[in-house]
Amino acid sequence: MEAENIEAIIARIEHKTRKIESLLKQLKPVEALKTALEGSPPNTKDERCKSANWIVVHRAMMAIKDVDGMFSSLDPEYYDILMKYLYRGLATGDRPTCDQCLKIHERLTERAGLGCILRALADTVNTV
Repeated sequence: MEAENIEAIIARIEHKTRKIESLLKQLKPVEALKTALEGSPPNTKDERCKSANWIVVHRAMMAIKDVDGMFSSLDPEYYDILMKYLYRGLATGDRPTCDQCLKIHERLTERAGLGCILRALADTVNTV
C-alpha cells in the first residue's frame, strides 16, 4: 500500500508541476509559489517525493523577481513552510538558489519574525 501512496503523491506533484508552469507562463509567479507550497511537504518520508516537490517549489521560488511584492500577496499561512524550503535551498550550495533564498529569507524574517525560523528548525515531523 505504501508504493501506491507514493505513486499517488508523485501524480499529485506532477499535476502541480503542470499548473505551476502554466501560472509562470501567465507571469503569475506568486500564484505559482502559493500552488507549489499548498499541500507541502508531502506526507511521506520517501525521498523521491520530497525531491520532486522541492523541484516544484524551487522552480516557483526562482521565478520571483519582486520579493517585497511577493509578501503583499502571500498569506501568512505559507510563511513557516516557505522558511523550511528556504533552508533546503540554502543547503544546495547552488549560488543563484542561495542568493534567492537569502533575499526571501531576509524579507520573510522581517515580516514573520524569529518565531518562523524557530518553528521551521524545530519541526522534525514535516521535513522537506
